Amino acid sequence: MNLNTPDPPTLLTLLERLTAALEALAAATEASDLKLHTPAEAAKLLGKTENWVVEAIQENRIPRTYVGKSPRLTPDHIRAIAAEGEVTPSRFTRKAATKPRMKRVPAAA
Repeated sequence: MNLNTPDPPTLLTLLERLTAALEALAAATEASDLKLHTPAEAAKLLGKTENWVVEAIQENRIPRTYVGKSPRLTPDHIRAIAAEGEVTPSRFTRKAATKPRMKRVPAAA
């Protein structure tokens, strides 16, 4: 056996590493679910302007929560807003009729 090569990790070592990685991932996921987004942050996530988000809050069109008097949006709120805009096509809709293309007539010389 070559003395310069390190021993391969044992099964126990690999399980300990995997457990640590899963715990770190779970902690990060829990922390991101607790994040409250400002209207500006939510606008970036939704692909809208901050003004659109603020007006939608003022007109009671989107879900939100308040921290004091400041509106905030949770990740669940942002998912709900995105889901509200989803449109699924009906299987009974007709395809739009396309106009036949006109042939170009060469200009007279």
